[in-house]
Amino acid sequence: MTPESFSPTGTHDPTAAPPPGCPAHGIGPGGLRRLYGPDAEDLGAVYEELRAEYGAVAPALLHEDVPIWVVLGHTENMHVVRTPSQYTRDTRLWSALQDGTIKPDHPLMPIVAWQPICCHAEGDEHLRLRGAVTGAMSTIDHRGIRRYINRATQHLVNKFCEEGGADLVAQFAEHLPMAVMCEILGMPEEYNDRIVQAARDMLKGSETAIASNEYIMEVLMRLTVRRRTDPKEDFTSHLINHPARLTDEEVAQHLRVVLIVSYEATANLLANVLRVVLTDPRFRAQLKGGQMTVPEAVEQSLWDEPPFSTILPYVAKAETELGGQRIGQGDALIFGIAPGNVDPRVRPGPKANMQGNRSHLAFGGGPHECPGQDIGRSIADVGVDALLTRLPDVQLSCPEHELRWRSSISNQHLVELPVKFAPKPQQDVMQRPSINPVPPQSPNNWQVSSRQPEPAAAQPAAVPTPVAAPEQARRLSVFRRLLRWWRGD
Repeated sequence: MTPESFSPTGTHDPTAAPPPGCPAHGIGPGGLRRLYGPDAEDLGAVYEELRAEYGAVAPALLHEDVPIWVVLGHTENMHVVRTPSQYTRDTRLWSALQDGTIKPDHPLMPIVAWQPICCHAEGDEHLRLRGAVTGAMSTIDHRGIRRYINRATQHLVNKFCEEGGADLVAQFAEHLPMAVMCEILGMPEEYNDRIVQAARDMLKGSETAIASNEYIMEVLMRLTVRRRTDPKEDFTSHLINHPARLTDEEVAQHLRVVLIVSYEATANLLANVLRVVLTDPRFRAQLKGGQMTVPEAVEQSLWDEPPFSTILPYVAKAETELGGQRIGQGDALIFGIAPGNVDPRVRPGPKANMQGNRSHLAFGGGPHECPGQDIGRSIADVGVDALLTRLPDVQLSCPEHELRWRSSISNQHLVELPVKFAPKPQQDVMQRPSINPVPPQSPNNWQVSSRQPEPAAAQPAAVPTPVAAPEQARRLSVFRRLLRWWRGD
């Protein structure tokens, strides 16, 4: 695929790209928009410019001016991921990799290089590898995990609750998903600051990213070898013992995929939900007033700020047409999650309330749809609810415009979320998170109403208790026990 094939007019300017700082720096060969460099700080605006110019599918350039198609339409994105007969995740078919346009040291090579894992497999091999992963996923005790999320949240909040302030990204959102995933994989002893830092570092493309990846692979390979001889009731053991008979290398590689993708997506989701709760009065009012539950708030965030803004690449197996564009055989396409979520054909406005609608693209679709999305939702639902219960008076401790993001073509990561609150005592991590009644809350405090015990009705001492009260209390007790069982408490 060449830049010429992107130009509907056939015009192509072979001159060198303008230097950084020039107004035309975001424009590359053929007048195509670059999705990297200074413009990457606001890719949302770039996507909307491309939509206005080209429609649902637009040509663009990756790092080092590698041509690619950006799928901007919701319907077109779903067609790509749900039509494996036309589009594949096997990057070995990508023309730019076959002809050397993408060099071995390309900045995106860790993302686009083919690996023998289910994410890049097709056909029978995909069924074998994906079947092992989904089979192991099906053994997870979701109610037990929700209880563990509550305990992990208690543990994290206990570390800063007495301080009256915290950074909810570094001290909460980046730790809770890793603690939970280490428990699910069967290596809770490996959860520490080092593995959290390594997971975050390997996705940044930093100078130490390769070393971080090697550390995580060492941890996962040790776990694989240990569980091969000493199986337990955990995800890793079930993956090893699946009839697909994965090799140790295949097990470790899939553990890495599950760990890193789940961690990164959920860490971003947690940070995004908490930021909106702390900065959007309407969102907070809906949550406080019961018009929106925490799970519904999470789904709204998946529409507005999906944890991964794009997935790349999908590759066309043969020449085809998509969104009015001719896609050549071997051409690569970006699965545009963020731009697809704001497609005006499916959403009246970029911030429209999508309550009750789960048709967002955050977890993909088709044969490569995220198999662990329910775990991610549980971590966000329970974690946010428990945190707000422990810190009902939490509020942002800096102006909203001072919040900073680290952006890339794959996602937008909130750097920090500083908050303040009245100091709170620590709580028993084995107990359900609860509001500390001392000191009393100010009238401006807020909390998730579903977490609060209903106050007993005030009655004068002289009024006798109705005869029906014991039966009424018994029924209420049964209902509450059922509700706790449903929530996994």
